[in-house]
Amino acid sequence: MKLKYVLPICLLAGCASNSGIVPMGNDTYMVSRQAATGFSGMGTLKADAMREAYTQCQKTGKRVEVIETIDAKPPYIFGNFPKTEIRFKCVE
Repeated sequence: MKLKYVLPICLLAGCASNSGIVPMGNDTYMVSRQAATGFSGMGTLKADAMREAYTQCQKTGKRVEVIETIDAKPPYIFGNFPKTEIRFKCVE
């Protein structure tokens, strides 16, 4: 593969981000997902983030209570890629 093709692919692959579970105190957490390009849909990002939230709460035998979701708004161009942030609590 030529170098002129490898570098852009590596740069795009490095742009996707996942915050992991971020504790915010009192069994409250935040998780975010961002796509590497504007071509992927919001649905998969949100589903992946929700799965991560459910996994976190299942560790303590609790359930997820979504407090807030914040989604990037289209158009998905010029660095405004699909992104979702979910703030949630683990409750009895």
